[in-house]
Amino acid sequence: MAKKVKVSDLVRRFKMEVVCGEEGLKRIITTADLYRPGLEMAGYFNYHPHERVQILGRTELAFFQTLSEDQRKDRMLRLCAEDTPCICVTRGLPVPEELMEAATEHQVPVLRSNVPTTTLAGQVSDFLEGKLAPSTTIHGVLVDVYGIGMLITGSSGIGKSETALELVKRGHRLIADDAVEIRQTAENVLIGNAPELIKHLLEIRGVGIINVMTLFGAGAVRNNTKISLVAKLETWQQDKQYDRLGLDEEKTRIIDTDVTLVTIPVRPGRNLAVIIEVAAMNYRLKQMGYNAALQFTNKLTESLQEDVDDLDE
Repeated sequence: MAKKVKVSDLVRRFKMEVVCGEEGLKRIITTADLYRPGLEMAGYFNYHPHERVQILGRTELAFFQTLSEDQRKDRMLRLCAEDTPCICVTRGLPVPEELMEAATEHQVPVLRSNVPTTTLAGQVSDFLEGKLAPSTTIHGVLVDVYGIGMLITGSSGIGKSETALELVKRGHRLIADDAVEIRQTAENVLIGNAPELIKHLLEIRGVGIINVMTLFGAGAVRNNTKISLVAKLETWQQDKQYDRLGLDEEKTRIIDTDVTLVTIPVRPGRNLAVIIEVAAMNYRLKQMGYNAALQFTNKLTESLQEDVDDLDE
């Protein structure tokens, strides 16, 4: 099901003035793309994207005033389409009478803002992209470790929250515990945050729910972060072969993005917080072009080749 934003959400968020068309404030915005109808002011409506939020700035309205009365009425009637969510006038400019008449007739909301056109367009676009981005909720813990957004997953009771608590004590930051809301804001970009109800809260079995910001300070939490790495905690299986070199990079798919996955076996005596710290630092080094496992393998291959060459001699 497609995500939707109402025009009234836009009015509240940017404190816009509703000039006319209040009946249409429940209209739905289904795309984050905006449109400045410059060609349409000249009468070219062949490819006009009615479904986008329409923005009229100083340039469009200045040109509009050069048209004849009949042309002005025609342009505004055609601009106020059935599926047009709203029309925004920027810089606090006067709203043309022809626009108000057409908008009232078709119940299209006309909003006005004092913000400059380019600034408003950027702000509205960012807001809509965040609201309309594909999203999902995953059971896990999201922490910021050395600037790397790490999603810790695993079965219930395996120690995700306790590991997060230890990471917070070591100076890292908590984003979400138990439920992580994830949205894809761009290609291969996942942003995670906590649901409003459980923001800054951490559940520790035997202790209960604690507020991390209250206990450890504002520096121990973050509202959101980009997810770069997934650490999957699983119970140690004696008969399973775990990767000991780190050459094989696993991936896991979240929405439409493949994220690097590290599987960490859990058993008594293993310090999970330290392991996760090292995993984050190692990921960072790989992004910078240094791969310790690959260098070790290359050196080993060279050493073995030298031994073979010595035997041949």
